[in-house]
Amino acid sequence: MTLMTNPVYKREIRVSSRSFRLALVLLIFNGILALVALLNMYSMLTQVRVTAEIQYSSFLDLYLFVAVLEFVMLVFIMPAITAGSISGERERQTLDLMLSTKMTPMQIVMGKLMASMSTMALLIVSSFPILALVFVYGGVTIKDMGMLLLCYGAAALFAGSIGVCCSALFRRSTLSTVVAYAVLGGIVIGTYAVNQLALFFSRMPGGAYLVSAGMGTGEGSSGGFLYLLLLNPTATFVMTMLRLSGREAAEGRVTQWFGTHGESFLSRNWVSSSVVIQIIMAAALVWVAVRAIRPGKRFHK
Repeated sequence: MTLMTNPVYKREIRVSSRSFRLALVLLIFNGILALVALLNMYSMLTQVRVTAEIQYSSFLDLYLFVAVLEFVMLVFIMPAITAGSISGERERQTLDLMLSTKMTPMQIVMGKLMASMSTMALLIVSSFPILALVFVYGGVTIKDMGMLLLCYGAAALFAGSIGVCCSALFRRSTLSTVVAYAVLGGIVIGTYAVNQLALFFSRMPGGAYLVSAGMGTGEGSSGGFLYLLLLNPTATFVMTMLRLSGREAAEGRVTQWFGTHGESFLSRNWVSSSVVIQIIMAAALVWVAVRAIRPGKRFHK
């Protein structure tokens, strides 16, 4: 069944498109990006007037900075939108009414998630003119923008599925929002902290043995703990931006985790592999949410 025939999706899109909040979010979101981009560009042009030297790497920094800012805002906004999607219906005592209709739990969950994804897609597309400012100076192609869009979409889907799952498991929107941010923070910060800790131990005398005994081989790398970063959308975004910028020195500081894993299939196809894994994890979280609201088989008390 397509999204346009999903009654939950149609209702959510109709309500959001008529609300003043969506226009306000678009204004604030793009206003922040435009302000940062214009201030950054103004500072670079001022430096050109003073030094009479044009450094094209500075204009690429503009693209990287705006892209990073947009990624942070997207990941921060998505759980807030989805964490109250189902628990809000439960608080309004309308979830049981929806389940008593011909709609399936899958339609309800997917309708809520895809409506939030549509809002995120609108934010991403509306920000492309700001990101395209760097086209004036070159260095970034349409293909690069496509890779960035793919990274944004995978991160938004993963963060949104976490919010929907928490919303289905908990009765209160406040609690589900807190748990959603805690889970997302644990994935983003926790996987990075584990790798940094493993990397620290691998550089100590005898530490490589401890890392290799834990997972994989160590000696100057984080060993098999590296593969935890496949779940981290921030690590995927960083690897994407480093490859787009062509900064081998900066990429070397990230790929030092690989160690002997540098020749593996996952390390050579890191971005695509992590995107696929995050989509699979998102599908699993959606399945848990469907099971949680299914009548007679709910996980919550």
